[in-house]
Amino acid sequence: MTVQVLIVEPRPTAVIAEATTWQSFTERWAPLLDEVWAAVRGNDDVAPGRNVMLYKDDVPHVEVGVEARGPFSPIGRVTPSRLPGGRVATATHRAPFEQVGETHDEIVRWCDANGYERLGPRWEVYGHWDEQAPQPLVDVFYLVR
Repeated sequence: MTVQVLIVEPRPTAVIAEATTWQSFTERWAPLLDEVWAAVRGNDDVAPGRNVMLYKDDVPHVEVGVEARGPFSPIGRVTPSRLPGGRVATATHRAPFEQVGETHDEIVRWCDANGYERLGPRWEVYGHWDEQAPQPLVDVFYLVR
């Protein structure tokens, strides 16, 4: 796995935001994502893209949702937001989804070893699922200085 530093632009999202615990989050993310998709599927204002998970801090305050075309009016609990922009340390996870924590751990180790301060927000952008070539793909980002 290769960790690299990039500058990324903020990306609009359609999300449900919650404060949870890490233990509860493992059970909460799928129903939250299902709720987002139920609200935005077929909505041209949102034009939903890839799934995203934004972890704002260690509480964790999370946002679960999808990429969006741009701003839109809230749909029930689904609200417009955005993934952060700026300098990031990033790596691509290409293993079972259940092991994405290993990619997070590698980015943290890399940042510590290379003098990059992690600023708190981190996020995952999930590749589109392809039944013909089912290979998990998750891009993991940490905002850094």
